[in-house]
Amino acid sequence: MHFTSGNHIKLLRNGAEYFPALVNAIQNAQLEVYLQTYIYELDSTGIRIGKALKQAALRGVTVNVLLDGFGSKDLPKAYISELKKCGVQVMFYRPKISPWTLQKSRLRRMHRKVALIDGEIGFVGGINIIDDDNTPKQISPRIDYAVLIKGPILVAIKHSVQKLWHRMAWLNLKIAHIKKPALKTTLELPVFHLGVKVAYVIRDNVLHRHDIEKAYLNAISNAKTEIIIANAYFIPGRKFRQALLKAASCGVRIKLLLQGRKEYILMFATHAFYSKFLNAGIEIYEYRKSFMHSKVAVIDNKWATVGSSNIDPFSLLLANEANVVVEDINFAQELKSDIEISIKNAFQVTLETWEQDSKLKSIFSWVIYGLVKIFLSIVGNNDDKK
Repeated sequence: MHFTSGNHIKLLRNGAEYFPALVNAIQNAQLEVYLQTYIYELDSTGIRIGKALKQAALRGVTVNVLLDGFGSKDLPKAYISELKKCGVQVMFYRPKISPWTLQKSRLRRMHRKVALIDGEIGFVGGINIIDDDNTPKQISPRIDYAVLIKGPILVAIKHSVQKLWHRMAWLNLKIAHIKKPALKTTLELPVFHLGVKVAYVIRDNVLHRHDIEKAYLNAISNAKTEIIIANAYFIPGRKFRQALLKAASCGVRIKLLLQGRKEYILMFATHAFYSKFLNAGIEIYEYRKSFMHSKVAVIDNKWATVGSSNIDPFSLLLANEANVVVEDINFAQELKSDIEISIKNAFQVTLETWEQDSKLKSIFSWVIYGLVKIFLSIVGNNDDKK
């Protein structure tokens, strides 16, 4: 993990702040647009983003859109053809999603949400191309975060998005999709005098298999006063659990803001750790008012991360993810304040309330957790074996 100084970074809350900023950047693009996302939904947001992408391509901008084969499997073929007719280059990451195989390759998804415009403006976060109000059972709005970035760190982001795009183009033998980069070099990018230190951290299945997890573990092990984690899908592995428990034993206050509404049965595995965490003094809050899709954390009011990576085996062991880590007091405190608003509106799970109704939940959660471990063993990944 390499930090770069002199960057400008802006926190974007939900699609309400992210999508207008993204559309504006695309509308002002002159050279290239890269958009990489797990889900692209053809709702009002998808149509809005697509319109900006098509207009950019029609005026001569190179527009490269990489979508995950599973997350965006429902995007109509007619719409994809419409994008391509306007000059938008569209590719899918691992489009084979047969339900009749447990091959590890099928589970290795492109879960990152990254955009880069002209090498001058970058976006990284957890927000898919989907309406905030497009949630199960019409519970809204979804809580999520992204960041807008300018400055030297964009060199690392540029290298990453282009490398993934070019690799997928070669794998698909789509030579027309491979063009010589026309983005700015390090010397041409502005350096902000009062800018912040930012690191771009990815997880892939080649050279960066544990980078995001290591960034978390390093920050947790060095925590002195407080750890706040807001994560939608929280099934931490053994090393992650031990790091949190050790920090709690050293007097660090730990708050976990977790998703209270379970979208998938595997999410109930989160409950398997409640008793141990609560007995260690770790505070647990469940957000139940809407769907919380956040993947953010703040440590000691100076270290913060925003990105696409959940703290579960699928993100930390299988998926292609992207986070930014920021070392800046002002940014960390802004993110912390926003998370604490959600915590105030969340349900606190106390040791007393959990023990009162936890017997059946605990048994069920350990059964689900056992299934997760068996599943990971079948596909060849199980962090708890380490």
